[in-house]
Amino acid sequence: MDAVLIMSAMLTAQLTRFGTAKDPSLSSDYLNTNYWTLTLLFAAFWWIVLEIWGARDLRILGAGSEEYKRVVVSTMYLFGGIAIISYALDLSTARGYVGIALPVGLFLLLLSRWFSRRWLVRHRLRGNFTRRLLLVGAPSAVEHLYNSLSSEPGAGFEPIGAILPGYAMKSPKGEELPVPVVSVSTGLSGILSAVEFHDVDAIALSSDSQLNPVTIRQLGWELQERRVSMILAPALTDIAGPRIHTQPVAGLPLIHVSTPRLKGGQASLKRTFDILGSTIGLLLLSPFFLLIAALIKLDSPGPAFFHQERVGLNGKAFKMHKFRSMVVDAEAQLMDLQPSNEGNAVLFKMKDDPRITKLGAFIRRYSIDELPQLWNVLVGEMSMVGPRPPLPAEVAAYEKYVSRRLMVKPGVTGLWQVSGRSDLSWEESVRLDLYYVENWSLMQDLIILFRTVKAVFGKDGAY
Repeated sequence: MDAVLIMSAMLTAQLTRFGTAKDPSLSSDYLNTNYWTLTLLFAAFWWIVLEIWGARDLRILGAGSEEYKRVVVSTMYLFGGIAIISYALDLSTARGYVGIALPVGLFLLLLSRWFSRRWLVRHRLRGNFTRRLLLVGAPSAVEHLYNSLSSEPGAGFEPIGAILPGYAMKSPKGEELPVPVVSVSTGLSGILSAVEFHDVDAIALSSDSQLNPVTIRQLGWELQERRVSMILAPALTDIAGPRIHTQPVAGLPLIHVSTPRLKGGQASLKRTFDILGSTIGLLLLSPFFLLIAALIKLDSPGPAFFHQERVGLNGKAFKMHKFRSMVVDAEAQLMDLQPSNEGNAVLFKMKDDPRITKLGAFIRRYSIDELPQLWNVLVGEMSMVGPRPPLPAEVAAYEKYVSRRLMVKPGVTGLWQVSGRSDLSWEESVRLDLYYVENWSLMQDLIILFRTVKAVFGKDGAY
C-alpha cells in the first residue's frame, strides 16, 4: 500500500508540475537526468526510508500515535535530505514538484494508515491477527495488566493465561483472575513448560514477578530460541513514550521518567499553533456564527451568547464564551434538578435536561455551542487542545493531585472529548486530563483534533 500511494503522489507531482512532457530535465555540473527518473528514485527512497524508520514495525500497528509519528518524521527527513542534496549539488529542483509531492504523499500515507488501523482493529476484536500472551507476576499486577491490554484491543495482545511465581494456583479469597492460572513455578523449566504447552507468542513480566535477575536473563535466552517475545511491564501507568528514556549501566537498563514541563520552545510551539488555529477558525466560521446567533435569538428569549467563569492556567479565573443552549435562568434552576443528576460526583449532567432549548439540544449534540471558545484561545485564556475547563466549585473540591490539571491551559477539545464526553466517570475524566498534562506533544494534539471530528459526528456522550 505504501508503495502504491507513494508512487501515486510522485506521479501526481510530476504530471501537475510538468504535464505530459517527455523529457523535463534536471541538470547541473554534477548531475544530468530527467524528472521521470527522479520520480522513480524518489519513490523508491521514500519507501525505503519508511522501512528504515520502522514505520511498518508490527509492534506499533493498531494502537498509539507512534505509527503516524514515524511516517511523518521519516518523510520530513527524506525531503530535508533532498533539499540538502539539491543545495550541495546546485540542483534547481522544481519547488512546485516537491511542494506537491510532500503534502499529497504524506496525506495519502496517513489516511491509508488510519483506514488500515480501523480494519485491523475490527479483525482483532474478533480474535484475528492477535498475539497469544502469558502474564507473569503477582495476582494484582496480572489483573492490572489484563485490564490494561483488554482496554486497547488494537494493540493485538490476547492474554490467555497467568503465571504467578510463588503463589497458589487458586486464590485463597475466592476472587479468581480474569485468565486461568497455568503455573506458579519460580523456576525456568516450569515457566518454559507453560510457554510451550500453551503455544504463546509472548510473555509479559510485571515488576513484581518475584523472579531473580539470573532467571529472567536465562528466560530471555530460552524464549529467543523459541521465537517468543519477552515484554517487561514496569509499574508505570499513564506515562507516554517520549517521557521514558533508558540508560544502560553495568548491563542494567535503567528507566528514566522525565518531569513533564510545558515551557520554553514547547510552550511557544503550542501557543503558535493555538493562534493560527483560532484565527483561521474565527475567520472561516464568522458567517456561521452570525447564523447561529440569529437562530438562538429566534428560538428563545435572551442573549445569543453565554458567559461563565471557569478556572484556567495556574488557577487563574476567566470568562468562557459559548453559544447559549439553555433558558436564561438555567443557573437558578440547577438546585432543583440536583436530585436528577446523571453525571458524576462533581459534575452535573442530565440527558433530558429541561433547561435545554430546542435549538440548544442540536448545537450541544454537535458541540457547536463550544465554537465561541476560539476567542478564548486567541486571547490566550484557553488552548485548542487541553483538559476540560473546570468551574470554580469543581476546583474547590479537587483533591491535591487533581489540581495538576491546572498546569496547562484548558482546551476547546481534549482527551475527554474524544473518549466519551459526558458518559465518563469523574475518575476517568481526571485520569485522561492528567495523562494529557503529563504527556503533551504536538502530534498528540493533532491526533486529538482529528478524533474530535469523529466524536462530534458520532454524538456519543453529548448531552
